[in-house]
Amino acid sequence: MARENIIKEKSFAFAIEIVTLYKILLERKEFVLSKQMLRSGTSVGANIRESEHAQSKADFIHKLSISQKESDESMYWLELLKETDFITKEEFDSIHPNCHEVLKIIRSIIITSKKNNS
Repeated sequence: MARENIIKEKSFAFAIEIVTLYKILLERKEFVLSKQMLRSGTSVGANIRESEHAQSKADFIHKLSISQKESDESMYWLELLKETDFITKEEFDSIHPNCHEVLKIIRSIIITSKKNNS
């Protein structure tokens, strides 16, 4: 259970970073990509929270799989924002590693859950 708390905390911290970056992007008059990033970045933690109340092991894995997809999508938007100069390399470097870490933890939990479910 300790691992789930770690992912819950890290995904919530990541969501805060995403909301903060979203506000910065609005000031820079970037409205479309930032909205996509906001949706995927905040969805990660929301689905992790939902997984805590899963009705079955399969439902738990499904919710985490959605979080995994949303994490990967968030990485895509961050990379795109960096490559199109909407965010600086420093801004990217301050958020991207956290997104990658969350993604790795989610993948690990899914793999472990699938093994334990067999």
